[in-house]
Amino acid sequence: MYMRESFTPESTADGSFTFFSHEFGELFHSHYGARQESFLKFSVPTQLAFAAHKAKVQLLDVCYGLGYNTAAALQTIWEANPKCHVEVIGLEINAAIPQAAIAHHLYDNWGYEYTQILTQLACEHQVVQDGLTANLLIGDARSTIQLVNKSGFKADAIFLDPFSPPQCPQLWTVEFIQQLSLCLDLKGLLATYSCAAAVRTALGNAGLQFGSTPPVGRRTPGTVAAHLGRGEDGDFYEISQVEKEHLLTRAAIPYRDPQLNDSADVILRRRQQEQQDSSLEPTSHWRKRWLSKSLKEIL
Repeated sequence: MYMRESFTPESTADGSFTFFSHEFGELFHSHYGARQESFLKFSVPTQLAFAAHKAKVQLLDVCYGLGYNTAAALQTIWEANPKCHVEVIGLEINAAIPQAAIAHHLYDNWGYEYTQILTQLACEHQVVQDGLTANLLIGDARSTIQLVNKSGFKADAIFLDPFSPPQCPQLWTVEFIQQLSLCLDLKGLLATYSCAAAVRTALGNAGLQFGSTPPVGRRTPGTVAAHLGRGEDGDFYEISQVEKEHLLTRAAIPYRDPQLNDSADVILRRRQQEQQDSSLEPTSHWRKRWLSKSLKEIL
């Protein structure tokens, strides 16, 4: 259950604002630029400008939060094709977050023309108008994603944007990502900011292939994933040798939540025990080896 907390805007480098979550001890976005992150970490990797040339595009925004990722998606799609019909489902546990974003006028400095849509979605949780059908499902995403799957919704793009795995392991588990894979269209793309080995293992276990996306506001890359056989361009799914070896260490042991209802503490302890019992290479050895290689290259 989320805590009730107040949200105070914090500025980021591109002039946009974000919030800090006291519950999770993290910002919703990096200081690099909240607005830029939404485009570069999600809209661009899921190729929405290309998808917009279809008659309809379906989006699943996991952890809707301030609504920035959906906002960037709508702008990207309608700039490419104003006639494209967009269907959006957002999953969010705390309805107060998007409402606070609207109350603090966080879209004012975007020059954003669709703020009324986001205002209605934040307050009424539904928008139905020409070119758009949007629903914001409030509750634990582990439950609401099952409702989405029962509805037969197939996403052209999935944005996976929870707080970090150590802080919010519930939404990075093998079982939750399997639910996402069921919701992803056979030609769809899933994007997330995380390159954690545990997350990538879970993606692989869900039958998805993955690759790295360029770093945005941090040194590490993000991840894009798709169903096996989807990608025609092999380079699109490449990961580096250091990333490949990371997947062979104990860091790659995924988070597990068999019934999709365990607490964060239970999920973390389960993974820690599995890591302790594992015969995989300790992650510290991998880190030391690659640090040594990096130093040799510099020297």
